Amino acid sequence: MANQIRRIERRAIALEGNDIDTDRIIPARFLKCVTFEGLGAWAFADDRTALAGCHPFDQDHHQGAGLLVVNRNFGCGSSREHAPQSLGRWGIQALIGESFAEIFSGNCLALGLPCCTTDSETISALQRAVAANPAADYHLDVEALTITGPGGSWPLTMPAAAHRMLTSGQWDVTGQLTARDAALRSTATRLPYLTGFTC
Repeated sequence: MANQIRRIERRAIALEGNDIDTDRIIPARFLKCVTFEGLGAWAFADDRTALAGCHPFDQDHHQGAGLLVVNRNFGCGSSREHAPQSLGRWGIQALIGESFAEIFSGNCLALGLPCCTTDSETISALQRAVAANPAADYHLDVEALTITGPGGSWPLTMPAAAHRMLTSGQWDVTGQLTARDAALRSTATRLPYLTGFTC
């Protein structure tokens, strides 16, 4: 099946802090959009304004990075799907953290954004490694649940159902439907409420 997510190799961003909620990821005033296009520009908008260009998402050496390394309870707060949309449209392809809010991680899964977890010591080691060498690439093996980079290789965890959906491509519901277009059309021709009743 297409759209399996098994390996991602990208530079990383370390974003420190516990309990970073969805309102900080994408402030409420940006939820009025009709589509999700353009939301990437507003990821962490208020934090970035407050830090006047010093936020990790504004630093030149992080532009084009695709892995986000966070701490505990990332994505807590309201269940806005705009939060993972803004991260994905900024360029984030996967998140590694101590823990994620359940609804946030579910919304990430629906977009094919892996949320991998590990212990606080490993997160601290990863964040230090990223800060020391922001130009380095990291190899996230979603299938084997490891991340490897200049500082070493670390084990990760993920709920079994999410792991299966990402590595098999089942996370992509639209892709599954379009891949089975012929079978769906064939079934539709046999359904009386679509073809009309006969006596």
